[in-house]
Amino acid sequence: MTYNKIQSIYIPISKRKILFVKSYILALVIIGLNSCTDFVEVDPPKNILVSETVFEDPATVESALANVYYTMRQQGIVGYDLSADMGIYADEMDYYGSNSNDLSVYIHSITPINSNVSNYWNNAYTLIYAVNDIINGVEDSSALSVEEKATFKGQALFVRAFLHFTLVNIFGDIPLITTPDYRMNNTTGRTPVNEVNEAIIEDLILAVSLMDASDPTGERVIPNKAAANALLARVYLYTENWELAESTSTILIDQFELETNLSNVFLKESVETIWQFKPDPTNIRNTSEANQFIIQTSSGNHYALTNVLMNSFEEEDLRREQWVGNFTSADGSTSLYFPYKYKALLSEVESLEYSIVFRLAEQYLIRAESRAQLGNISGAQNDLNNIRNRAGLDDTAAGTQSTLLAAILQERFVELFSEQGHRWFDIRRTGKAGENLESLKPNWKTTDTIWPIPESELELNPNLLPQNPGY
Repeated sequence: MTYNKIQSIYIPISKRKILFVKSYILALVIIGLNSCTDFVEVDPPKNILVSETVFEDPATVESALANVYYTMRQQGIVGYDLSADMGIYADEMDYYGSNSNDLSVYIHSITPINSNVSNYWNNAYTLIYAVNDIINGVEDSSALSVEEKATFKGQALFVRAFLHFTLVNIFGDIPLITTPDYRMNNTTGRTPVNEVNEAIIEDLILAVSLMDASDPTGERVIPNKAAANALLARVYLYTENWELAESTSTILIDQFELETNLSNVFLKESVETIWQFKPDPTNIRNTSEANQFIIQTSSGNHYALTNVLMNSFEEEDLRREQWVGNFTSADGSTSLYFPYKYKALLSEVESLEYSIVFRLAEQYLIRAESRAQLGNISGAQNDLNNIRNRAGLDDTAAGTQSTLLAAILQERFVELFSEQGHRWFDIRRTGKAGENLESLKPNWKTTDTIWPIPESELELNPNLLPQNPGY
């Protein structure tokens, strides 16, 4: 896995010093000014000795937030590492590499000392502390306008919600961190999942009320109301609040449109994209997803799509043709399928694709599932058929609530594969993980639905005990 140099600033959650968050914010600004100039171009402040200086100029706050998004993408908290790890943990992808930590994820033999486990935990909480400091600094600033404060606070709340949501769906009960006062948080315990979800929803509702309606760059790379609503609809779905999941996804369905051509869905100009990560144009012009998943040589392959996924495509499904690649070795002995949604490698000189976090197709499937749960069979069928018809498939034959819910879950599999762990989170939240993985993962245990808390964190903060069951 690849992590940028900000990772070295991290201090374990129960040993953070007084200057940690302040230093991190300054690092965000300094690195942001150097490596995220495509978001905002601004000279560094002349005196950057105290973090309050950051909040005296909207350009430096923009730069700090831009680097938050950069770090989220580079550290894989929301991007390609999450897609890979959750893909091989589920029935979506096979793993052929030699990394012992990745292999233990694939075969379900994760331990609390696995570095993948600690990386997700540490990187997410590092950023949570950073955005909490941004929230406080923005609120206390006397230099920012009311509109600037609202915009910056809304973005920071959105990020905090996103990171907590990712953590709670990987680890279960987690510390809910809403303040940069780590003297208070040094000994924090874990908050029950339902309370974390309530806090996430509260953050997102407030973020929607504060954020801008549009992205000033025009590229949908800075989160706005639509991005916050997209996450909010997903949270409502996961928490089985069907009415609000339906109404929130409808907001986005009314606002955006589906790409009619499957080959355009993952281009940076795709009309159905709600929010995406922009690569750093100084050294990376396209996505790490393409570089990670496209099989170019036999020795270079780490990931391939499973037979389970390949057999899930219906015969006429155009997504299999457009979004799946095939590699066959020179001697014909090896033939593998790989995700081919992103096609432009890092070596491509032209920027063609950004890493998509939210797109409209998911919202149709969220509304379809919510409507099915509410007994609106025809409405659910219509939403599902919008996705199926674009893929060249006939209308669904499912006509009852149970068959329709099964059809929607299957459609999510073939529509959202290799995108940020959707498949794992889907079979986990619907209680179908064991049903789908028992025969594929010899080490499968019912407790595998959540990952262990990092051993290093438990040693430093006993209030995080007990360890998750099974570890």
